[in-house]
Amino acid sequence: MTESPQGRSAVPTALVLGLTSTTGAGIFLGLAPAASVAGRWLLPAVVVAALAALCSALSTADQSRAHPAAEGGHAHIRDQLGPWPARLGASAYLLGRAGIAAALAGTAAAYAFPENRALVALLVLVCAGVLSATGVRWSRTALWLVGATVLAVLALVVVTCFGVAPPQAAAPPPADEGFTSFMAVAAIMFVAFSGFERITAPPHGDPVHSARTLRLAIPLLVAVTLVTTLAVAAAVRYQLGSARLALSPAPLRDALLAADGGWLVPLVQVGAVVAALAVLTPVLGGMRRALGSLASTGDLPVRLAPRGDGRAPLLDLLGGLAVVVVLLLAPPATALAIGACGTLFYYAFTNASARLLLHEDRTWPMRTACLGLGLSVLLAMSAPVAALLTTAVVMLVGTGALGLGALVGARRRRDQLPPRESRTSDSRDGDFLMQE
Repeated sequence: MTESPQGRSAVPTALVLGLTSTTGAGIFLGLAPAASVAGRWLLPAVVVAALAALCSALSTADQSRAHPAAEGGHAHIRDQLGPWPARLGASAYLLGRAGIAAALAGTAAAYAFPENRALVALLVLVCAGVLSATGVRWSRTALWLVGATVLAVLALVVVTCFGVAPPQAAAPPPADEGFTSFMAVAAIMFVAFSGFERITAPPHGDPVHSARTLRLAIPLLVAVTLVTTLAVAAAVRYQLGSARLALSPAPLRDALLAADGGWLVPLVQVGAVVAALAVLTPVLGGMRRALGSLASTGDLPVRLAPRGDGRAPLLDLLGGLAVVVVLLLAPPATALAIGACGTLFYYAFTNASARLLLHEDRTWPMRTACLGLGLSVLLAMSAPVAALLTTAVVMLVGTGALGLGALVGARRRRDQLPPRESRTSDSRDGDFLMQE
């Protein structure tokens, strides 16, 4: 990774890089499932989601600064909390990324080609997978074009929806408007902010931003994403109403049609596909990075570890297969809820490990990690029941499988040693497993 320019001059680049990783499924798709839970709480819940994302982003940035050689969040959690919490966090992370990736591919298909959603979603996923596996990097000009395109499309949606009086809306269906529903909406909308790791924990080949740059870029990224999400959510809800919004597979497209803005629908379709591809590439890269970190620690076979250039074809295949399974088994709204729940549990472990950093390793106060931990757990536990149960089962099964893989790998390495070294290794492996 290369060091970025220091100070204010690097903030715009970091901001654009972050925005291209956040303006995806959360805005184009997340409004509908959030409104189906409790449309009344949609706008204030977005603010709570932004606060949880801000705390998690600060914790991630501090961890990356304290452990620059660590390969992603799994390694950070393992350094601070130990191997078993790291396996739990890794399982939650992989499920969260698989759910978000499936939702992104489904979103692009729902907007661009609703008649052939499954096939188009697979094609979008394959394209993004090829870009990620081959190590294709978006140039600075391409990033600016992607960010400008998506933001311009969203601005047109907002102006068009507020510029035309909405049709008479039907009475909203009865819904649970309690605290749990409010937090469930915030949990779903957390996905709209979850791309901040692109700048707080950059992958191999991306620029590493200084603490001074991140001190400005992180709050600015969350603020811009918050304002954009609030504006689009308010405009779409104004035009469709909570009841129609909750039932819409493509809320922005349907809001334009309701506002006699059908001529803008092709632009929204292009914006949805561009946003999906721009976000899918780092999401799939993050899955490869997490799987590579698990391979380097022995939880997965060591032969799966990435090469020196960061490429790992088998890990890309494993990550892609996981996304395909979620895509085929769950509709985009359900996949998004599962992705949000898994991601929130992962950031709960991230914030918990960030709390243990020494004072000299911190850019932000410990209170931000404590608040992020509490919000992440509260939002994850408030997710829709199906998403919460799925996440819990996958986390338990995944953690058990990773622990078993570590045990089998340790025994295999012991059996390959000469007799004298094997006897010495017996005690070391026993001590290692007891520590775990």
